[in-house]
Amino acid sequence: MKNILLSSVLISGLFFGQNYSKYVNPMIGTGGHGHTFPGATVPFGMVQLSPDTRIDGSWDGCSGYHYSDSIIYGFSHTHLNGTGVSDYGDVMLMPTMGKPNFQPQNYSSAFSHQQEKASAGFYSVKLLKNDIDVRLTSTTRVGYHEYTYNQSGQGNVILDLNHRDEVLEGEVKILDDKTVEVFRRSKAWAENQFVYARIEFSKPMKFLDLASNGEKTETLANTSLPNQKTVTINGKKIALAFSSDMKKGEKLLVKVSISPVSYEGARKNMLAEGSSNSFDEIHKKAEQLWDKELAKIEVKSEDNDKKTIFYTAMYHVFTQPNTYFDVDRKYRGRDHKIHTADGYDYYTVFSLWDTFRGAHPLMTLIDKKRTTDFINTFIKQYEQGGRLPVWELAANETECMIGYHAVPVIADAMAKGIKGFDYELAFKASKNSAMLNIFGLDAYKKNLFISIDDEHESVSKTLEYAYDDWCIAQMAQMLGKKEDYEYFMKRSQSWKNLYNPKTGFMQARKNGSWLEPFDPREVNNNFTEGNSWQYSFFVPQDISGLINAHGGKKNFEDFLDALFSAPEKTTGREQVDITGLIGQYAHGNEPSHHIAYLYNFVGKPEKTDAKIKYILDNFYKNTPDGLIGNEDCGQMSAWYILSSMGIYSVTPGKPEWETTVPYFDEVKINFEDGTSTIITKNTPKSDLKKLGFQNVQGLQPLPYTALVQTPVVKSKQLFDFESKVEIEALNPKDRVFYQLTEGGKSTDFKPYKKPFTINKTTKVTAFSENKGQKSTLDEATFYKRPNNWDIQVSSTFVAQYHNGGFKSLIDGIKGTENWRKGEWQGYQGQDFEAVIDMKTQKSIHEISSSYLQDSRSWILMPRKVEYYASSDNKDFFLITTVENTDVKSEDTQSQVKEYTAKVLPTTARYIKVKAYNFGTLPDWHVGAGNQSYIFIDEISVK
Repeated sequence: MKNILLSSVLISGLFFGQNYSKYVNPMIGTGGHGHTFPGATVPFGMVQLSPDTRIDGSWDGCSGYHYSDSIIYGFSHTHLNGTGVSDYGDVMLMPTMGKPNFQPQNYSSAFSHQQEKASAGFYSVKLLKNDIDVRLTSTTRVGYHEYTYNQSGQGNVILDLNHRDEVLEGEVKILDDKTVEVFRRSKAWAENQFVYARIEFSKPMKFLDLASNGEKTETLANTSLPNQKTVTINGKKIALAFSSDMKKGEKLLVKVSISPVSYEGARKNMLAEGSSNSFDEIHKKAEQLWDKELAKIEVKSEDNDKKTIFYTAMYHVFTQPNTYFDVDRKYRGRDHKIHTADGYDYYTVFSLWDTFRGAHPLMTLIDKKRTTDFINTFIKQYEQGGRLPVWELAANETECMIGYHAVPVIADAMAKGIKGFDYELAFKASKNSAMLNIFGLDAYKKNLFISIDDEHESVSKTLEYAYDDWCIAQMAQMLGKKEDYEYFMKRSQSWKNLYNPKTGFMQARKNGSWLEPFDPREVNNNFTEGNSWQYSFFVPQDISGLINAHGGKKNFEDFLDALFSAPEKTTGREQVDITGLIGQYAHGNEPSHHIAYLYNFVGKPEKTDAKIKYILDNFYKNTPDGLIGNEDCGQMSAWYILSSMGIYSVTPGKPEWETTVPYFDEVKINFEDGTSTIITKNTPKSDLKKLGFQNVQGLQPLPYTALVQTPVVKSKQLFDFESKVEIEALNPKDRVFYQLTEGGKSTDFKPYKKPFTINKTTKVTAFSENKGQKSTLDEATFYKRPNNWDIQVSSTFVAQYHNGGFKSLIDGIKGTENWRKGEWQGYQGQDFEAVIDMKTQKSIHEISSSYLQDSRSWILMPRKVEYYASSDNKDFFLITTVENTDVKSEDTQSQVKEYTAKVLPTTARYIKVKAYNFGTLPDWHVGAGNQSYIFIDEISVK
């Protein structure tokens, strides 16, 4: 015990003595598509005080800053690290000179990277417009600004509450000439975010100007407010200027505390963390906090760039999740009520689709305390918000990404023996997430797979739900819940229903069969930020089963080789997240992160070693564009940290690592209990496999029922006279049974022996049986065309929005509001024009066509639709025009509108429909200037 305590003391001293923060370069990832920010923060801090060079919500400006920019608009106190959606940027301050102006283009300033510096806990820059030097540092909850006015005259500090996102409520309280309080409730990615702030100036400031609703509404020129007098300003658009005469070289210190809870919370945070008036003292303390965290892993290398990349990766991992409780331990819960964190620390910003893979497993190794805090936060969010977080941000569930990936974080901690949270309650919360009826889960529970007809991103959701279910099964086994174990282990095999044994790929199913045509490189709405190549390897819970499905290790090795040697170009939708391609392996996005380690499972670790080293060498650089893709709240960097140590968690939920050759000459890991371990390039992989968890025994699988795969039913969904139906078992050893339903009457199930023919609209229901176990039912409906019409479309649809061809526009089947299920035809940057040939002259009294709007996805209603008639397909006359008078382009709700025209009886054989595209996206839109889409489905003539 004495030796352990001594070791702990020595390591504690080491944490504070070693200056690892000197290797941190916060500029890494601020260029390219890294989406990081360069400003000042401390580990897991509530404050991220950083410059904002983007206020337009653009994708590469998600963090508020991009290295390619040359204008700074201000310095705000909250920022996201490497996300793919924009938010934050709260409580923006900007120092200026002269007469204040509240237009961003006027109060902004040019800057140069040559006069900019960023380090751990520190940022500085010279604002060239007015020759003002800015230095920033922070504590956990307080941002420190130091402005040096290098010219004499009127110096200002602009406070603009309208910065970046939409303000729902705003309030500014001027308490005295040195103290201001701010409330800002805003809407962006987080629909309802609360921020309270307290601002303290180091010298008296005059409240000179106020702008509200975009216009100056009041001027109190040269009026210094007497102490204790409070002026309150309320509104959705508020900007103010605080001014004072400045001498040349005079410094102004501005301290800003923030709170998600209340003004009182902001005041307490300021009292606890903002009492110092020494910028340099706070800067030094910030560095010490970083040195303590970074010293948890010490690397040795003669290559300083490698050390900078490594410690910046550590820095990026420790930038979030963010502290979300005040010093009095109060926080805003998922129910937006105020709660107290008793016995744990409460956090926000959980990008779990990304971080469950590497960032959270890394934390189980070096920070078990925070791991338990994160899980206790999850449990509280379940209790207060109804379910575990998916992508939680500032007390809001953004519903971004897929799966219920708080579950593997919990299961991984339990499997590794980490205590400090209620296992039973964690299991209850996890099971709750899996049993909901949202995002395709209802179909998944019923069918053990999701089809295109059920939900978009059906392949990715099926695969990720299956893995999460395996994690729940492991939790159930640990807790002795046998029925739950068996139930979720069966669900965890659902990947088998989307594995096409003929191609070796995971494929989407539609109306009973595989979606055709199939291209594994195609990026479409059946996958989440990926394609079939990248998702066909996502079975981390059953890698041996996946290898067997391919026919053994050699075939699976060949399949891996084919991935890495495929053409480095995707097809289908342009997906900016898919970067860092080696063949179709995409290191710039998370679904690929485990794949190189799969060579270990086929006895070819040398191939894993070669691929991992190539990625470490080529996709991480000590440059602003040194990240090959979005940082994604530390996941991109966590991959680097783990892999450079020779380990990676291919299957979170197992107390073990997959291994490779360590990248550094020596790595020393300092554990929380005061012990340490050293890794070298010669460390046996058997030692690496159980690194940190040598005394933890993995679970031995209990018996469970094998899944019988659901068969596929093939035929033409729309046919003219008759159609052949084939039913195929995915396992050749299965027997198949089927049932036909026509006109509401169903036959009994009977064995399938050979293809058969149908000549009317028919639903075919089939299942497979093996050793007394049955699969789920597969249902497919095949429609006899309601007419013999033809259609000629002169416009060109976007390839992935084809809806099965032009005749789907006159098949009598209407698309739903979820356009991602593939039920609509999409046309970008052009009008839609088509001619329907009804084959004979008909008396017409009504014409309609259906359109969809989802403005956030660039899909807008047509401005108008014109209907023409003709008897010879040459001379058309205009019957009527239907204008869009009720659906505004600003309406972000996904909706369907029928452009219906009742007309005087008109005789014609041909009907022409012309829908006029909305045009370029308007200035308010995040995609302003780009071409909008028309989405059309059904055309009806009566």
